[in-house]
Amino acid sequence: MRMPAHVDFQKRPRSIETRLDDGTTICFRPIRPSDEQAIERGIRELSDHSRYLRFFSSFKSAPPSVIERLSAVDGFDHIAWGAVMTGEEGSPPSAAAHAIRDGDNSNVADLAIAVLDQYHDRGIARLLLAALILDCRTAGFTQLKFDILHRNKPAIVLVKSLGASTYSAAGIAMTYSLDVGETLSRLQAMTEPRGLADVFAAFGSA
Repeated sequence: MRMPAHVDFQKRPRSIETRLDDGTTICFRPIRPSDEQAIERGIRELSDHSRYLRFFSSFKSAPPSVIERLSAVDGFDHIAWGAVMTGEEGSPPSAAAHAIRDGDNSNVADLAIAVLDQYHDRGIARLLLAALILDCRTAGFTQLKFDILHRNKPAIVLVKSLGASTYSAAGIAMTYSLDVGETLSRLQAMTEPRGLADVFAAFGSA
């Protein structure tokens, strides 16, 4: 889809620094095509279980086509954000989330997120989704679709807390639908993780 002239990417922050509720500093920033090696490393460092939940596949190393697709970020048809643990030695990456425009509907994107196992249950997913979805709003998305395996109970609980409705069901997975405006309203109303206020402020939505 051709980028419309009214899209204002001046609202997109280059990075967002905040703290997790345990005090650890973390940085969120848009993923760039030059992050290809970091994307490959992140997929490799997922546990087999988490990798399967993310990709619905048992591969150990992601095929080149997957890496190419995830690194083909243009900030409009494909928006992606990553998280880096700046409070830890070496500032290791901890999570990534992608929204890729559905070719059949210019206002809908397919959403996916992965958090490395050692960083689960620390509020990173909510913070990262807030940054990604705020950026999606800037790009004109109004709806996000999220395929989740039936066994992925934590992800189902998360999206339902954000107001997700069932879009469709097929085989081992469900497709959930998130309204961008409603999801952002729910995230902004949450008091935890506390870093959500910093994410919204970075986009001028405090």
